[in-house]
Amino acid sequence: MNGGSYFANAGVFLIDTIFGIYILAIMLRFFLQVVRADFYNPLCQAIVTVTNPPLKPLRRIIPAVGKKDTSSLVLMLVLQVISSYLIFFLLGVGPNFSGVLVSASAELINKAIYLFIFAIIIQIVVSWISPGTYNPIIGVIDTLTAPIMRPARNAVPPIGGIDLSPMLALIVLTLSAMLIVAPLRDLGRSLL
Repeated sequence: MNGGSYFANAGVFLIDTIFGIYILAIMLRFFLQVVRADFYNPLCQAIVTVTNPPLKPLRRIIPAVGKKDTSSLVLMLVLQVISSYLIFFLLGVGPNFSGVLVSASAELINKAIYLFIFAIIIQIVVSWISPGTYNPIIGVIDTLTAPIMRPARNAVPPIGGIDLSPMLALIVLTLSAMLIVAPLRDLGRSLL
């Protein structure tokens, strides 16, 4: 019986990793469009190349709402629902759709929060290692985190030349995960 659980755990890991990486690529594309990043950047070009195959036909069916790419949001949700169903199947849980939908939404919000957390941590590390240098990838990360870092910098001005605003942003993002994602996950589990 334990051998089966090892294979189930390995399957869950593979499903979560493969779907998670692709969902993160679509999520990055969505957020980069929202912040109007430079899509001539090599990182942005790679993300567009990887995410275009499913998004191009989907955009014909699902129009954008305002300037928001609705097809990216729908694709992320559909992929996360499929991933959740496959994981529940491997674990031997027979979920209902509403529980999976709520759980998938919680996972997408969690991925978005951690995307910003990791982007801010990369900014912090780069500012320590190589301050003031430009790299195309760091330019994209700076553009991506600007909507979060701008209010944090306004709330916490530099103290003695040290910028503490990333700490505030990380605290707020972590609290968001605790106060939004955790209750949604619990609700999703209760609906399963």
